[in-house]
Amino acid sequence: MPQARAELLTVVVPVHNEAKTVRTALERLLKADLPTPLEVIVVDDGSTDGSPEVVSELVGSDAVRLIRHPRNRGKGAAVRTGIEQAEGDIITVFDADLEYRPEDYRSVLEPVLSGETNVAYGTRSFGGHTSFSFWYVLGNRFVSFWASFLYNTWLSDVETCIKIATADIWRSLDLRENGFGFDAETTAKVLRRGERIFEVPVSYRARRRQDGKQLRWTDGVAAVWILLRVRLFGR
Repeated sequence: MPQARAELLTVVVPVHNEAKTVRTALERLLKADLPTPLEVIVVDDGSTDGSPEVVSELVGSDAVRLIRHPRNRGKGAAVRTGIEQAEGDIITVFDADLEYRPEDYRSVLEPVLSGETNVAYGTRSFGGHTSFSFWYVLGNRFVSFWASFLYNTWLSDVETCIKIATADIWRSLDLRENGFGFDAETTAKVLRRGERIFEVPVSYRARRRQDGKQLRWTDGVAAVWILLRVRLFGR
């Protein structure tokens, strides 16, 4: 069992054309009452809407750094860049779309800081006022069931943004997916290395397609394949 720890938390914030929401998201994150010191790494993934300029006043402080990709490479690539540059002992991801509440990171951090687990997920419950669509929720449930079946475990939300793990685990996973397949690949490789994922309920409110929701049904199909591929081939 890992030892109790109280360490620096690095939050990687991948951003692609989130000028309308990223400033508010970062301000909420910086104000959140978290039990650890905080390092925020904003990775702008080739935005063309001025997203980096929106947060320029926050960048350069002791808590916030900005890294820019010259072209769009995908969420997975942006998160990998953040992980490579992270100085924290614990690393997580925070989307800049206002779908999650940064205050919830406190409860998801607790089992990691206490030494109860090395990996914790913030899992969502979906309702009529919080879900994106029927098919989105059904697809999410199927992907989670598929992962549970393949890896002989039980998970309720593979695709959640809130994934918290120690830095050494993140860096051991050899992540390669550039797009939204990052979430499925992370879960598959965490489970394949024998880690138990601790799930903690969190709040969630999905934005609409017209507000910038980027996931497509093809991302769900890709997740199913990635989970199977890693199970069979380890990569």
